[in-house]
Amino acid sequence: MSADEIRALIAKAKASLEAAEGLVRDGHFGFGASRAYYAMFYVAEALLVWIGQSYSSHSAVVAAFGKEFAKTGRLDAKFHRWLVDAADIRSIGDYGLGVEVSEEQARSVCTWAQDFIHAAESFLKKEGGEDR
Repeated sequence: MSADEIRALIAKAKASLEAAEGLVRDGHFGFGASRAYYAMFYVAEALLVWIGQSYSSHSAVVAAFGKEFAKTGRLDAKFHRWLVDAADIRSIGDYGLGVEVSEEQARSVCTWAQDFIHAAESFLKKEGGEDR
């Protein structure tokens, strides 16, 4: 486990959320939702690094996060549900033609990302965090 890698991923999550909020403010709901999903994805990666795991695909990260954090109760299972839902919305935002991400969906994903970042930071601090 690399404390520097965990810190970098959390910082990247925060920057991604900041970008997402700007995109949503500017009316780019699909792109904003996509950036907010990435904020959540980076948080999930950071938490997996904390337990010594690393994966190369999005689906593997999402599945491992569910197994290691939601099913075990380390974090509320809602974060896994939100990560799965955000991935679906991200797919619409990035690849959907003829279907759009709504402002409400984009704002929801931003809120989920913000809550996920805060929960992860609290968890890491409580558990010995980046210095484990």
